[in-house]
Order: sequence, then C-alpha cells, then structure tokens
Amino acid sequence: MIDWLMTLAAWQQALVGTAFTYGMTALGAGLVFLFKTIKKDILNLMLGFASGVMIAASFWSLLQPAIEQAEENNGLPSWLVVSIGFALGGIFLYIADHLLPHVHFGPNKEQEGLPTHLRRTILLVFSITLHNIPEGLAVGVAFGAAASAVNPTAAVMGALSVAIGIGIQNFPEGAAVSIPLRQEGMSRTKAFLYGQASGLVEPIAGVLGALLVTKVTVILPYALAFAAGAMIYVVIEELIPEAQQTTSSKNHYAVFGTMTGFIVMMILDVALG
Repeated sequence: MIDWLMTLAAWQQALVGTAFTYGMTALGAGLVFLFKTIKKDILNLMLGFASGVMIAASFWSLLQPAIEQAEENNGLPSWLVVSIGFALGGIFLYIADHLLPHVHFGPNKEQEGLPTHLRRTILLVFSITLHNIPEGLAVGVAFGAAASAVNPTAAVMGALSVAIGIGIQNFPEGAAVSIPLRQEGMSRTKAFLYGQASGLVEPIAGVLGALLVTKVTVILPYALAFAAGAMIYVVIEELIPEAQQTTSSKNHYAVFGTMTGFIVMMILDVALG
C-alpha cells in the first residue's frame, strides 16, 4: 500500500485518503438500513469519540509538523507562524458558520447562517458538511507536506494515519446524520443519501489543500496550523456542546468517548507517523 502511494502525486494521495474518509462516512450512513433510532447516550459517545480524534490529530498530525516546518524556514518565529495559522483556521470556520445556512439536530434548534428557504433536512446536512471541510483539508495538507519532507515515506505514513483516524471518526458521524433524519420521518434510502452526501466535501477540500501547499510551499506551516485551528473550532463550537446536551449523570458517555478517540488517534499517529 505504501509503495503504491509513494508512486502518486501529492494531490492523488490526498484524493485516495479522502476517498477513504468519505467511504467511511457513507458506511456509517448505511447503518440507517439496520437501525431506525439511535439512543442519545450512543450519539453522545460517537460525538465524543469524533472530538477526541480531532483534538489528537490537531496536535500530533498538524501542529507539531507545522512547528517543525516553521523552524526550518528560518523566517518568522515558529510560535508566531503556527499561532497565525491556527487563529486563521478558527476565524475561517467562524465566518463560514455565520454565512452558511445550517441547523443542528434537535427539536429546538434554530437556523444559523444567512436566511434561506431551504428545507430543514438540507440545512442539517449543511451542518455536518461544514464540519467536514477542515477534516478533508487536514488530510490533504498532510499529504501535501509529505511531498517536501526529508523522509517522505515516514511523512506519507503520518498522513495515512490522519486519513485513517478521520475515517474512523467519520463512521459514527455518518450514522449521526442518517439515523436522526430517519427518525424525523425520511425514508431509509433518502436518509442514507443525505448522510453520505455530507462527506463529499472532504475529497474536494483534500485535493485543494494538497495542491495549494505543494505549489506554494512557503505557506505549508500556516496551512497545517490552519487545519488544526479549524478542527479545534468544530470540536469546541459544535461537537462537545452537542454531546453534552443531556443530564449531568450521563455526561460521562461524551467524556469517555472523547478520551477513547484521543487515545486511538494518538496511537495511530505515533505508531504510523
């Protein structure tokens, strides 16, 4: 697998990696054909797991390499470069969050973003799609960074660990889209189609990210930190609050899910990267 990946261009590697993450989203969405409902505790566990994966990936797969890349450039201080990129990632998601029309799951959720007459189901999918942009970008930038690495094989292994980690957390994320749509009365087939559609943005973001950092290598540390900032924004703004919407005695589902996701991503990154 690694030997074959090494023969591909960075954007092609990113396409392969994000095709896997999309496939995991579709696979998770396919659970709607087996289940009609999803317990809140299980959903909280899934959201927590996704949060843990994204937090761990943000540091080991993105921020740490960004610091190393910034130190090699001998320009601005590495801490300043990474801070700028990280902040811009959060600002980008903040702006997108306030512009893209979307609504979160739950009976009392109000529409966010610009006013629109789109159906609620479309807005629900937009909500998850917004989360998937930084995930696809993270995979793409990681493969793009491998193209200029001193040890490209090890770097590709690290990028592959990012794709695997994001893919693993996309599985429950796909189910978290399709099954609630089924609960709201949508047919299983339509709920599946909407659920998998939320992951289509990842290959687009991944390829664009890889092309950008390979064509303009000076922005690589900024791009890595940017993806990390965007992912942390999603975790704090959306995933953790959603997972905590339950009685205080049940909050441990989200907590243990987060810790498990963090450990899984940490193991993947350290073992493969």
